[in-house]
Amino acid sequence: MAIIVDLDVQLARHHMSVGEFAAAVGITPANVAVLKNGRAKAVRFTTLDAICRTLGCQPGDVLRYVPDEAQDIP
Repeated sequence: MAIIVDLDVQLARHHMSVGEFAAAVGITPANVAVLKNGRAKAVRFTTLDAICRTLGCQPGDVLRYVPDEAQDIP
């Protein structure tokens, strides 16, 4: 997938455990793992808002786009 979730980087910067983060955001630790491992198919804006509020960051600090090589072929 072309969207990379850099949540682990942000958690390390803030010295937060997955459990602390999950409780602060209001999602389960299992869903945090899904996000961290790149297995999420979607993220609700309300969840992204809570993530950014908790970490004091912008969406671009958590999500980044890296094009697949197959997409580069016209």
